[in-house]
Amino acid sequence: MASSSHATPGIGVLHGLKVLDLSWGIAGPMATMLLSGQGARVTKIEPPGGDPFRSQLGYHAWNRGKQSAVLDLKKEADRAIFLKLAARADILVESFRPGVTKRLGIDFETVSTLNPGLIYCSITGYGRDNPASQRPAYDALVAARCGLHWEQRGRVGGSTAHLSGKAPFSPDYEVPFEAQQGPPREGPVFPASRFPSLGAAYAAATGISAALRARRVTGKGQWVETSLMQGALAAGVLAFGMAKNLDAWGFLTWVSDSRAPKGIFEGSDGRFVHAWPPSPRFVLAAGEGETLNATPDLAARKDPDRIGLGPEELFVLHHYWEPMAKTVKKFTADEWTEAGARAGVCIQKVRSPEEGLADPLLLADGCVAEVDDPELGPIRTVGTLYVMGNHPGVVAEPQAQAGRDTEAIRTEAEAAPDRPVSPHPTGSAGEHRSLPAGPLEGIRVLDFGLAVAGPYGAQILSDLGAEVIKINALHDWYWHSSQLAMACNRGKSSIAINLKHEDAPEVIGRLLNSADVVLHNMRYPAAIKLGIDYESLAKKYPRLVYCHTRGFERGERENLPGNDQTGACLAGVEWEDGGCHRGGRPMWSLTSMGDTGNGYLAAMAICQALYEREATGCGQWVDTAIVNAQLLNASHAVARADGSGFDRPTLDPMQMGFSAGVRLYEARDGWLCLSLIKDEEWEALGHALELPELLNGGQWSSEKARSANDDAIGLRIETALSRRTAKEAFAVLDSAGVPCEISSEQAGVDLWTDAGALKREWIVRYPHPMVEELGQVGLAFSFSDTPAHVQGRPFLVGEHTREILEGLGYEAREIDHLFASGAVNDEHVYPALAEEGSVVADSPWAPQQASDS
Repeated sequence: MASSSHATPGIGVLHGLKVLDLSWGIAGPMATMLLSGQGARVTKIEPPGGDPFRSQLGYHAWNRGKQSAVLDLKKEADRAIFLKLAARADILVESFRPGVTKRLGIDFETVSTLNPGLIYCSITGYGRDNPASQRPAYDALVAARCGLHWEQRGRVGGSTAHLSGKAPFSPDYEVPFEAQQGPPREGPVFPASRFPSLGAAYAAATGISAALRARRVTGKGQWVETSLMQGALAAGVLAFGMAKNLDAWGFLTWVSDSRAPKGIFEGSDGRFVHAWPPSPRFVLAAGEGETLNATPDLAARKDPDRIGLGPEELFVLHHYWEPMAKTVKKFTADEWTEAGARAGVCIQKVRSPEEGLADPLLLADGCVAEVDDPELGPIRTVGTLYVMGNHPGVVAEPQAQAGRDTEAIRTEAEAAPDRPVSPHPTGSAGEHRSLPAGPLEGIRVLDFGLAVAGPYGAQILSDLGAEVIKINALHDWYWHSSQLAMACNRGKSSIAINLKHEDAPEVIGRLLNSADVVLHNMRYPAAIKLGIDYESLAKKYPRLVYCHTRGFERGERENLPGNDQTGACLAGVEWEDGGCHRGGRPMWSLTSMGDTGNGYLAAMAICQALYEREATGCGQWVDTAIVNAQLLNASHAVARADGSGFDRPTLDPMQMGFSAGVRLYEARDGWLCLSLIKDEEWEALGHALELPELLNGGQWSSEKARSANDDAIGLRIETALSRRTAKEAFAVLDSAGVPCEISSEQAGVDLWTDAGALKREWIVRYPHPMVEELGQVGLAFSFSDTPAHVQGRPFLVGEHTREILEGLGYEAREIDHLFASGAVNDEHVYPALAEEGSVVADSPWAPQQASDS
């Protein structure tokens, strides 16, 4: 691993910052764990009786390294103590419903008056001031309300066609359930992954990190907001999308088609592997004989017949599905994983989260950590998820008992002087200045990223106000024609360079002279070969923040090809989302947050490095990995060192939900989702559905009784709801106070006409020269003083080459030479038109010669 000469052992980049954590559930505790892991001092403020969600197993990970103080914020004396703490804090994180903090007297307006430098982060269910703001906002309900359940395995013909109101590709083509992902039934699919909370946690931690950099520049704190709804959309960034012209060459792919086999096969030992992308040549050739014969010659890049992206590849996938399934069945999952490593092919055994935490390679890397928990004993949990070259991350003490530090915190607050907090000091640049274009305004990023994981991190930086220049190869138009690529490349400019050309180093050198950040996810030996490795650049550009992300942890798997799917296998996400604990089959969700989670981890690490650079003037190396993101996504589980686990909710094999109270139910004409947590919610359900066993004093009125009779209760609820339409059932339950939502197939379609979501840029629509109009998921966060915004549509490869070169100081004749020599380009092939020999006039998508692609 590359490291910085400015490293300070044992002190995190956020050392000295004070964080007040008023959150509960998942998103807030997870976000503040990430801050604690980089050295911030986090104090968890709990109500009398403690955090009501403390029974969650994940809290043993998310609350580690935090102090705990119990304060009753409804009492004036305790509120005064809290306000004294807030007056000297750097960050406050809360997850109350909108309006609650105002009633308690701890809202942003009140607290920021006491402490203008405070970064105040709110995580709500659906944001403020909209019709859903006061709706119950558990993960399952948010997923139901926005249609996320329907995007887990995709749709016939792909999600984009459905959401755009267009006919799907080959709608009459039918395939057997066993060749598809998901349960053998129609309808929505309930994931084990808590996607809305995961997305909100990533967004909150990233937003706070960006606000810290902004505070160094402006001298002021601000209000950072995100929501579980935005988190759900962030999880669905590759699924939620629409376009006007779906016939544009290369735009649609088979990936989101629910009928497409996704490369998950069962081995001879009954364990599953995931081969992604599916490679018939590798599987059939390596497994042809009695022993596996895998060689580098079978690598995907050497396969002349590898599976492409087009929707018509659906037929090819099904042609090969049965022979591939039979061949995989000849050998064990471990044998296939070893064969993939030898051949340089992405194929991994699907493991449980507990098996993942027992992996010695992950433990050696530090992305898995050992903690001596006072309640559970020695356990393994998610560890340090991104590494700062100047400051190693820390996994501190285990979760504190509720109220352990109350007296010490009270004493600290009472001893604090009453004088107001002084303005935050300036950074190394001197005087404060405003940042109207976003918290990263003035930052230039060079994006050398590939596929999704790298470019998505750069897209987040663009949303935060950075200028992002994508360094494209001349042939990148093929990938960038697809909806998948467009989902992670908006708001950037593009320069197309032949990196092997003799004039390329000069162009790259000029770009580096102006850059603040370099980000890439190529395997590191490739970066060394291109001369853009950290060791080569750090000496010449000491202010440079250099971010490298990988598929795997550091160690013997480090330079293997990795992706979202391999990370999901290693960390246990596919196991969880398929209900494998209870006999289900693994599932790779189309809203998986491995690639995109990697992007968020990269973005927060970069923001924190820029925060430090504002004070020191020094850049540094930062890194993370897709598997790290997947470990965070599965961090609701902890385990013992031998891989044995603890009791926790697990998904049923039909992927309906966790239990009778948290699951999907089929009504007469649709689907309903329930999320019952409290005893009073169960009693409300009993009254609404006339189930006396659930009422106070009934045989199922206690949590213990409900747990012991879960199947029977689920059957009773199924029967009661099946007699009503979804709207009728919702009306009855909602009016009774039962937390519920309709899980509608139409919900994702309705997003694109939601005026409020469009105004807030939670979703965005813009003209696009290839598909006429494009709709995408928008911002995952907002800022009161340095507003985030979507900077523009996805680029066409190289369309900004000439203006970027001009900005680098090249004269017109020099630019003409670079074009003539083939070092750069700004012209693009539109294959359907190129085959006809026609050109779209004045369009950057039109080529001079098809061979230029």
